[in-house]
Amino acid sequence: MKPFLLCLFVFISGGNLSAQNSIKGKVIIEKFVAPSLQGNHAGEDPMRRLTIYLPPGYEASKQRYPVIYFLHGGMEMGGDSIVMAWWRFHELMDAAIQNGRIKPMILVLPNSDAKLGSGFYTNSTLTGNWADYIAKDVVAYIDKRYRTIAGRHSRGLSGQSMGGHGALKIGMLYPDVFTAVYALSPGNLGWGGDFSLEMSAFKHMDSYRNQYSEAEIMGDLIKRNDFTKFYTKAMANLARAYSPDEAGKTFLSAKMPVSYSGDRMMVDEETKRKWEANFPINMIESHLAGLKSLTALKLDWGRNEEIKNVPIASLQFSKKLEANQVKHFAEEYIGGHVSHIGGFEGRIYTEMLPFFDTYLTVESKE
Repeated sequence: MKPFLLCLFVFISGGNLSAQNSIKGKVIIEKFVAPSLQGNHAGEDPMRRLTIYLPPGYEASKQRYPVIYFLHGGMEMGGDSIVMAWWRFHELMDAAIQNGRIKPMILVLPNSDAKLGSGFYTNSTLTGNWADYIAKDVVAYIDKRYRTIAGRHSRGLSGQSMGGHGALKIGMLYPDVFTAVYALSPGNLGWGGDFSLEMSAFKHMDSYRNQYSEAEIMGDLIKRNDFTKFYTKAMANLARAYSPDEAGKTFLSAKMPVSYSGDRMMVDEETKRKWEANFPINMIESHLAGLKSLTALKLDWGRNEEIKNVPIASLQFSKKLEANQVKHFAEEYIGGHVSHIGGFEGRIYTEMLPFFDTYLTVESKE
């Protein structure tokens, strides 16, 4: 089943998630200009939307709160407000707080949609600094405007799919900003399964380039809900994040690690090295001190995952953490890429929220 259809299924069949309490939190949508995305060469909009959940009693109290930052998936996986609605985050937060599953917390979903789908939460000389946008711009904006406990020990970072990828990457890059990281079904952590140099998306991109103008291809890839090009679009986004050509002299202003001459595959070793340097699995050794400074780290994935790379690379990631003596939790559960994540029996409610309740502090330790 394709990613969007899976998400639609979750939205329709998520069960009766009517809030189990009469005291509800509040959802606010704000917009702000992200300095880390200003002046990018790809024309990405630095005006960013934030979907924010404030816990019950926020407006009447003077209390300061821990914050969970949740990063959404890319391409057709949905943005901030869509993810809030799909998984009914506000109802899960309301119920978890009232039932004592978690202490009152603020939840922030930053919008990270890019023109072709996503920036993969990676700093790019072409599309902008998407890791800095989360760790610097969003955190600073929330701390300034809301009553947060403004310290790393009260900030958690999570995400699903591309957002899980981003949570692990940004957690490694900014351990001084976040103390606990939880990645759900993280995508593209490294090569494996249906994410490889031999994948058909690279050949499709080559044939695409030979038949159409760049403007036509950009327009086609920007279209949403065309799943025949899901992986092709993903490779285009990865190239613009990992191996950009901000001068715009190459196709899509980025270099691909693989090209074709007829049926003959040719690997660009320099570009391949750039991609692999950006894979979270290959960042572990160079960020060991930061990883070991985290209060807690967890990743999980579904046994019936539709994107074959996810369970393979997630297990490899966990084994590499273990080999480097990085304490963490890793778990396979019965589920797919988005199934068993939302709802009162899903991973967000049963695992992620209690995880942050355990590992985020309710008073400043800085």
